[in-house]
Amino acid sequence: MGQDGTRAPEGALDMRAQAPGAGRAVLVVEDEPNISEAIRFILHRDGWAVTVLDSGEHAADMVRTLQPVAMILDVMLPGLSGFEVLRGLRADPETRGLPVILLTARGQSAARTLAAESGASLFMAKPFANRDLLEAVRGLVDADSRGHADGLARGAEGP
Repeated sequence: MGQDGTRAPEGALDMRAQAPGAGRAVLVVEDEPNISEAIRFILHRDGWAVTVLDSGEHAADMVRTLQPVAMILDVMLPGLSGFEVLRGLRADPETRGLPVILLTARGQSAARTLAAESGASLFMAKPFANRDLLEAVRGLVDADSRGHADGLARGAEGP
C-alpha cells in the first residue's frame, strides 16, 4: 500500500524495502537546521527513517523510545553537549552498544581524543561530504549487525 493509500500495481517492488536503510531508524541530534535538514534528506533518500532533535536534553529518552540502529550526534548542542549525551548512553547497558557518529566543527586532535574517551563509534569533522556520511552510517550499521560496532566506514575517521 502506498503512502497515499493506493495499492501498488501487481508485481511492483517496494523500493524502500530494497534501499540500504530499509526504513531502519536513525536519530540525528543537531542544532543547526541547515545541517540537520541536509542529513535528514541524505539519509531519507537512502531509505532510512530519520528523527531529528535540536538539543541533547531529550536525546537519551528518544534513543530508548525510538530504538534507532544508529545515532548522529553533534558535539556543540544547547542543554547537554554531545559528549555528555554520549557518556550517558555508554554508561547505560541498554544503549551502550548503539553506533554513534560524533560530528564536530572542530577537527583538532583534542576533540578526537575526547570523542574516543566518550565512546564515539566514529568521529567526523564538519563540513563532511554527503557520501562520507552515508557510507559511515551504512558501515556502522552493517558492522553492528555483524556484532562489531567499532568498524570504520570509508571516508570517516575513527576516534
